[in-house]
Amino acid sequence: MIKLRRTLFAGMLGVVSIGQLAAQVNDSNTPLHLLQPDYPHAYGKADVKSVKADLDRILAYLDTVTPVQVLDKTSGKQLDPAAPGNNAVFAKGDYRLFSYEWGVTYSGMLAVSAVSGDKRYADYTRKRVDFLAALAAYYRDKTGTEVQKNSPVASLLHPHALDDAGALCMAMIKALQGGNEKQLRPVIGNFIDFIMNKEYRLPDGTFARNRPLKNTVWLDDMFMSVPAIAYMGKLTGEQKYFDEATRQVKQFSKRMFDTQKNIFMHGWLEEAAVQPKYHWGRANGWAIMAITELLSLLPEDHKDRPEIIELYRRHVQGLAALQSGQGFWHQLLDRSDTYLETSATAIFTYSITRGINEGWLDYEAFGPMVLLAWEALSTRITPEGQITGTCVGTGMGFDPAFYYYRPVNRFAAHSYGPMLLAGAEIMKLLNNHKYGINETAVQFIQK
Repeated sequence: MIKLRRTLFAGMLGVVSIGQLAAQVNDSNTPLHLLQPDYPHAYGKADVKSVKADLDRILAYLDTVTPVQVLDKTSGKQLDPAAPGNNAVFAKGDYRLFSYEWGVTYSGMLAVSAVSGDKRYADYTRKRVDFLAALAAYYRDKTGTEVQKNSPVASLLHPHALDDAGALCMAMIKALQGGNEKQLRPVIGNFIDFIMNKEYRLPDGTFARNRPLKNTVWLDDMFMSVPAIAYMGKLTGEQKYFDEATRQVKQFSKRMFDTQKNIFMHGWLEEAAVQPKYHWGRANGWAIMAITELLSLLPEDHKDRPEIIELYRRHVQGLAALQSGQGFWHQLLDRSDTYLETSATAIFTYSITRGINEGWLDYEAFGPMVLLAWEALSTRITPEGQITGTCVGTGMGFDPAFYYYRPVNRFAAHSYGPMLLAGAEIMKLLNNHKYGINETAVQFIQK
């Protein structure tokens, strides 16, 4: 009877024998709180060397697929950028050399170079912005002609939107040191003139668009304007630029910061009595990146600094509450059934880690979450150096399906700059602070 009971019990357990059952881990023989969790990716493994290796793959890929050449569009012959003539086109690559995404990428390259000492990154940026400035100098002399209008750098000379001007202007100001200042300065001046004097605004001066509807404020435009204005303040020492930058942040936030969730709405409609509240991830990224860049430059005694840094900290708290267990953030931040998106995650990682490194945030409280985010991001870098999981360019929508089903594409360029910026700040964090594992959790350790 005893033998029969043992046989039935073993059958119920499948292949587990009575002897094996006694040897299994249980509460009486093992400290269960120390069991290793089954994380979806490396957890608590990142170090400066591994971060740099990830970034090196990105550099190698981008250097190959963004050629610095201008060609005769009929013959295909390479032309001199100082005198390309009237039939010039850029050599084809995977990405454009002057878009707002590439403005962020140029800034990211300079940041990695500054932290790592690897001049290849700075050379990538300076080679390309000097190339663009040389072309702009040539075509600028052909004012009012069809040649200028149809030149490969037409939007450098005649920006049509903040997207054309802000991020590239910021990158070119950052690249002045070691770059061709004589040719860069006119491009920077042209961008700033457009931003300050020509871009469409609401009556109170807030940057706005007339698409998709009249007098629409896009959260994206906080980044496409504020950092360039702030960097112009640093470059010239003129107070008016810092005042304009803080004014824009305050006026965007008054309309678009959700004080219940401590995150931003994507858009605001002047004529809408009730606003559509979609908290798109990358737009929130542009907002916190704009605030981060501004705080990095804003004088300590500026009257608006306390208000701006309080907004930054509230936004970080809102974002921290919405980070997924994998470390990513969602396409719509507060809707966990939307996909995990790379570019927003990279921007948040950069902006929050920058806050830790600048002393605006406590590294013990926020260090683990940005390290988790970086380790998640690392899984989106392919062996060839491409970045996956990035939402394509996105306008403003007024229904959830628009955001839920925006495509992701491996050639969407929005993640490269933020990934480089995030990696640079993570390396700086790891250079300055140690971390360890305490009961299987990452903990940053006091010196």
